[in-house]
Amino acid sequence: MVEEYGIEVIVFDILGTMVDEPGGLRAAIRDAVPGADDASVEQLLTVWRDHVEREQRRIAAKGRAYANTEVIDREAAQRVADRAGLTDPMAIARLATASRRLKPWDDSVAGLARLARRFPVLGLSNASRATLLRLNAYAQLVWHQALSAEDAQAYKPAPEVYRLALDAAGCPPERVLMVAAHAWDLRGAQAVGMRTAYVRRPVGDPPASADTFNRRSSSLDELVTDLTA
Repeated sequence: MVEEYGIEVIVFDILGTMVDEPGGLRAAIRDAVPGADDASVEQLLTVWRDHVEREQRRIAAKGRAYANTEVIDREAAQRVADRAGLTDPMAIARLATASRRLKPWDDSVAGLARLARRFPVLGLSNASRATLLRLNAYAQLVWHQALSAEDAQAYKPAPEVYRLALDAAGCPPERVLMVAAHAWDLRGAQAVGMRTAYVRRPVGDPPASADTFNRRSSSLDELVTDLTA
């Protein structure tokens, strides 16, 4: 695959692809609302995720000025608190920073290190700059460069976010490989000419039958082995 397409740089989505975002949010909700049962935690997680998705769509549609994920996460945490009857300001504030403390998938750290010995590797995330800095440190994800969509004042799959990675890569888009566990993310990368690789995760957005990604792997280990063979 590498020889066929002349891949020079590899770009990774981070939330969901390299770290367990839903699992980390569940854990943070449990810490904030210790009496919540599993069903209640799932309901509160849905409150959080619905708010984030809705506000990012509003921003994309120009119905709201750009706000980074720190702002939107604070709003989501307050909505969860309101639903759960949580009033402790310190607990709500800690919940709002849950995205800084997401655990990596079992193969993320080692797989990234293996690829980094062969290619320049970039992280490209919707997470804010400050969140991304702390998340990478917490999850021990070491990049040659980590890019935040905040620098484009937009959220993936807006094309200007992927262009941050292309500008950093300094080569034609067909020589840049985007890796993600979300088909919608890879479609956005395709739209600006990038090569694409889907990696299956327990969470994410699987490809549809009509998707034509360059590679589909059942794990990051499988993809890394293919790229470094």
